[in-house]
Amino acid sequence: MARIKLVELEEATGAEKERYDELAGRNAVTNMKKGLLNDAATYDAYMGWYTSWQRLVEVVGEKDAILYAHAISTTNSCQLCSLFFISDVKGLGLDPANLNYDEREEVLTELGRSIVKDPTAVSDELFEKLRTFFDDKEIVVIVGFAGQMIATNNFNSVLQIDVDKRLLPIIDEFKPATWRDNLKQEN
Repeated sequence: MARIKLVELEEATGAEKERYDELAGRNAVTNMKKGLLNDAATYDAYMGWYTSWQRLVEVVGEKDAILYAHAISTTNSCQLCSLFFISDVKGLGLDPANLNYDEREEVLTELGRSIVKDPTAVSDELFEKLRTFFDDKEIVVIVGFAGQMIATNNFNSVLQIDVDKRLLPIIDEFKPATWRDNLKQEN
């Protein structure tokens, strides 16, 4: 159960209601957005994710964008975001539990996992591999999206935003990442 109130349409007022009405008109209301609609300014900031996502898709293509976001969200153990991208991976006709990557996809997903685990330790070797596929402008888009995705992961995880109904049938497919367990044992 979410740690905050998820705003319903009839409860929204002012700027939050304007944003809710726009979402409802597009049938785009999710539990995360209901949480964000506690504050219009915070909602607006997080909606920048969609601009970043569109640019990422332009740069890497939809499939690679989905695989990249999936790698980030699952490595970060965000249940809600992971389930959205598990659903999207399945929509591509792929098995999220048994993904095989081409060379470019491997570089992107390795980058996503590395950024989550320790953004200060992304290796020069990995970055040089990234440069074989992308120029500086494209790399800014790719890394920028990772920051947006991680912020979204953190919002949903810290506030324990409820899983959306459409994702409940696949909820058991979410497996929390265990890499942080090793960090706890070292401290």
